[in-house]
Amino acid sequence: MTSTTNVPHLLRSFQLKDLSLKNRVVLAPMTRARAGAERIPNALMAEYYAQRAGAGLIITEGTTISKQANGWQNSPGIYTAEQTVAWKQVVDAVHAKGSPIFLQLWHTGRASHPSFQENNQLPVAPSAIKIEGSESHTPNGKQPYETPRALETDEIPQVVEDYRQAAANAKEAGFDGVEIHGANGYLIDEFLQSKTNHRNDRYGGSLENRYRFLKEIVESVLTVWDAGRVGVRLSPNGAYNDMGSPDYRETFTYVAQQLNTYQLGYLHLLDGLAFGFHEQGEPMTLSEFRKVYDGVLMGNCGYDRADAEKAIAAGDADLIAFGRPYISNPDLVARFANNWKLNPDADMSVWYSFDAEGYTDFPTYQESQMVA
Repeated sequence: MTSTTNVPHLLRSFQLKDLSLKNRVVLAPMTRARAGAERIPNALMAEYYAQRAGAGLIITEGTTISKQANGWQNSPGIYTAEQTVAWKQVVDAVHAKGSPIFLQLWHTGRASHPSFQENNQLPVAPSAIKIEGSESHTPNGKQPYETPRALETDEIPQVVEDYRQAAANAKEAGFDGVEIHGANGYLIDEFLQSKTNHRNDRYGGSLENRYRFLKEIVESVLTVWDAGRVGVRLSPNGAYNDMGSPDYRETFTYVAQQLNTYQLGYLHLLDGLAFGFHEQGEPMTLSEFRKVYDGVLMGNCGYDRADAEKAIAAGDADLIAFGRPYISNPDLVARFANNWKLNPDADMSVWYSFDAEGYTDFPTYQESQMVA
């Protein structure tokens, strides 16, 4: 798509390593819960992602790497042969619209619940510290979070291997790359942050030790994918899932510096405050990360068209991921380009209906004009 006077930077093409993106707009990964109880992708999901393939890059919803990783109803997996084959219809539908698609690799950690685990086992985490202040959405309704079980040191290599195998399955399914979900209070984020990591082995204590789990995951995934086809997502300012550590600035500066050595495809940062801020200090900004990270930066969380254009024009971001606006506006890029009004925000009560309602039933601008 050619640039416009409205958003000339946002709609300009971009070269992401060896991938050519038609614009700088990214469909953010958002849990949408349409994969059914067996967590197998389906035709409805293919339709949903294809509808939004005006984006330069699509990142799938969080996709679990193992049974242990599960923690959300009807979210998809990538740990069985059946799941892997089923993802191909989604990939093919997006590729037919001319966009690349990355799979997000996810382990929910302490944000899971025994009802998602085999034999009602406790969910795992770096340390036995429960989520306070909210409840888990389980197959049996909302329930209080349980205190997780701390992973034994000798269990961690298997979790790392689960990430590697999931990355290999994603390649087999035809994805263009993978994103490692290290944000939002899920397992990797729990290891990174001092609030949730109280370990005294080589995976806890110092910054170097707390980073070790992510380091091993990145390096295992890089045995499957070229570095340019791998992204990492972090949430330095996030309070979601009861996160926020006093040393957050030191922690995430260090992590960004370490990730900088791999020449990854991108670093995806939830720098926006739309989901709350932990208020441990001043929010970390994209420009702050730009000083320590030489590669591609993707901003996310609460951006509108004007904010996104400003961030890219200033050189603070290369790409901007949009989440909620993309739920109710499948043609978001066309609306940006033509200065068309956005659909009203969808009612959250239908976001997770488990069917087409609140998922694939939002009209494009042109469809809405025909009805009017």
